[in-house]
Amino acid sequence: MLALGLLGIPLACPGASEGTGSEDGSDVTDPTDDAGTGAEGDGGAPQAPDADGPDSQALFGMDARPANPTCVAPPRPADPTGVNLERAFPELSFSQPVFALQAPGDDRRIYVVERGGRVRWFDPSAAPPVSAVFADVSSRVNAEFDETGLLGMAFHPSFATNGEVFLSYVGTNEMGRLRSSIVRFRSLDGGATLDPASAEVVLEQDQSFSTHKGGHLAFGPDGFLYFAFGDGGGRVDPNRTSQNPNELLGKMLRIDVDGTRPYGIPPTNPYATAGGRKEIYATGFRNPWRWSFDRSTGALWLGDVGEKLQEEINRVELGGNYGWSILEGTECVRGGCDVPGLTPPVATYGRDEGVSVTGGYVYRGAAVPALVGKYVFGDFGTGRVWSLPGDAVPGGGAKPQVLFTTALSISSFAEMNDGELFVLDFAGGGLHRIIPTLPAAPGSEAFPTLLSATGCANPADVKLPSAGLIPYDVNAPLWSDGAQKERFIGVPDGTAMTVGPEGVLDAPPGTVAVKTFLLGGRRVETRLFMRHPDGVWAGYSYEWNDAGTDAVLLDAGKSKLVGTQTWTFPSRGECMQCHNAAAGFVLGLEVAQLNRDLEYPGARVAPQLATLAHIGVLTLPGPAEQQPRMPAYGGPEPVEARAKAYLHVNCAVCHRPNGLGRGESDLRFSTSVAGMKVCGVPPQQGELGIEGPMLVAPGDPLKSVLARRMHSLSTPRMPPLATALKDTEGTALIDAWITSMPVCPAGP
Repeated sequence: MLALGLLGIPLACPGASEGTGSEDGSDVTDPTDDAGTGAEGDGGAPQAPDADGPDSQALFGMDARPANPTCVAPPRPADPTGVNLERAFPELSFSQPVFALQAPGDDRRIYVVERGGRVRWFDPSAAPPVSAVFADVSSRVNAEFDETGLLGMAFHPSFATNGEVFLSYVGTNEMGRLRSSIVRFRSLDGGATLDPASAEVVLEQDQSFSTHKGGHLAFGPDGFLYFAFGDGGGRVDPNRTSQNPNELLGKMLRIDVDGTRPYGIPPTNPYATAGGRKEIYATGFRNPWRWSFDRSTGALWLGDVGEKLQEEINRVELGGNYGWSILEGTECVRGGCDVPGLTPPVATYGRDEGVSVTGGYVYRGAAVPALVGKYVFGDFGTGRVWSLPGDAVPGGGAKPQVLFTTALSISSFAEMNDGELFVLDFAGGGLHRIIPTLPAAPGSEAFPTLLSATGCANPADVKLPSAGLIPYDVNAPLWSDGAQKERFIGVPDGTAMTVGPEGVLDAPPGTVAVKTFLLGGRRVETRLFMRHPDGVWAGYSYEWNDAGTDAVLLDAGKSKLVGTQTWTFPSRGECMQCHNAAAGFVLGLEVAQLNRDLEYPGARVAPQLATLAHIGVLTLPGPAEQQPRMPAYGGPEPVEARAKAYLHVNCAVCHRPNGLGRGESDLRFSTSVAGMKVCGVPPQQGELGIEGPMLVAPGDPLKSVLARRMHSLSTPRMPPLATALKDTEGTALIDAWITSMPVCPAGP
């Protein structure tokens, strides 16, 4: 998707990732039960004030906005690496960029590849730069699916004399099925445009699924054209393509485009004379997402996106086998993993650090001396960027070093002719330049390691919020293992939140959202989600001590036994997997979620939206009473509306256009049931042992993979983060919705 789609990321939906429940969901509750009253101790339906009680209905819950001088997001914690990122060419924005490059020996233009089928170029020395269309092959590509479209571009090393450019894209064959193609074009005007009439198909490969396409191509130091295919899609390589030498899928290919047309075979390819497909250079990849040659040593570095366990970086050599789908990284995927001859990765990282690797480059520029000779790569889902020693070897135990964390959906790195690196933001459309940073000034404040030092807690009693925080609640809460939650928002004085796309609030820099989790009345964790002064969102978890007197900042995720319940503290990388760019970063801070009554201090019950607008914290696009409202799980609305609310909150952070979940489902509340692409749709990521399964089988929760994943407490459980208990009321609600559908609805 590029969403993690383009990169092949596992399907996610509500639930837990730990526990001992039945993998096949055999504990499904009675699907005829139309119950569903919300997460335990966490909101549910807005309650009307008791006519005989002390509460009183009011127009506004607060008369004036409290001053907030203390709970304001500070600068981001400085990474000790001396490396950072800045937006380059801010005047330019591209549509879902997936790659950028320059022509060999020509610094006049930077070309940006857009997934929808266009390549645009601009002059980096112009002020301001203006982009122009180099190529438009949108009529040839199929960009309907998140992992398809125009995926790669390479200039021939002799482009200056022969004008040849190679494009890689996924289109459609004569039968209407997906097909990957490498096509040769020519530029007749020195790189200003590409002649569409010059198209010459080099290589084609039909595809069975919409995922795991790979798609990158580049010329190697030997002058041959290299191209990497993913395994073609499905869960755990269902067609066993990656290890099959008679299949091109799951392989690195190498072909000679300068001799015989459409191409010749380099004589040293492993199967050049017999035994398998002659084009194969190396074997055993799941979804190679960006790879590159070190311009100094010629070493081939590759990022391979994992299934659910590990992301990996490989050093690819002629004839190598890199393990998939026998191994995922260093973890066994199938039985009998002691297969001889497999080459281990150079490095791996787990899902606590990221969800979808984006391969990069060995830095050979001059602007950032600290990076010279280091391999730089990132993660699409968490926005993190790491480095590895440029001389790291397979199986050598190299550990990635975090360079910096961004709020970008990192679709690609780009190496310019001078060796400098850019980072491409798929969601935001911008190019960002890697730069050196100055060390922190002497005496500058360190990031607070105690909650009491953040300015977001009452100095007299850390359990209470600071005076400038404003309470809020939501109609449809996220399932968090039955924890009770206290929610507050701190907005810098003199600023206000506005309503952005899809009703998500756009908070000004400096804003802090504060959420405290309690189990049995005991404070366990407080999370601060901050929009720092540079506009970047980041999350920080504070663990409460047993005495309940303060909470300490965690540097990494952890699990802890609280009473008889295991509580999971997410890492900062895991935090950004949910608080991602596609979801608008903030969760819960949506107009439809806040459109409810709230009991404010002084026992005043009043509408939240009207109150926030009245005190000047929120600017609404119209009267508060005319804004959309998300139904509560136990409200009076039809079961379909309540179920869609549950899926929106617990699933749609990933499963939406350009989201991080694998597959094509769109589980936003605003999407029609037909448009959700789940009803009557066969699963591509595992059938869970169900005969005749569908993502949603109308009338039958037992044949619905979406429901079964929610009930499971083992590997298939979704989402795979930070929960260990099943939401019995939530699963009952989804089961009741599926049961209520006699057939799949027609239409978009």
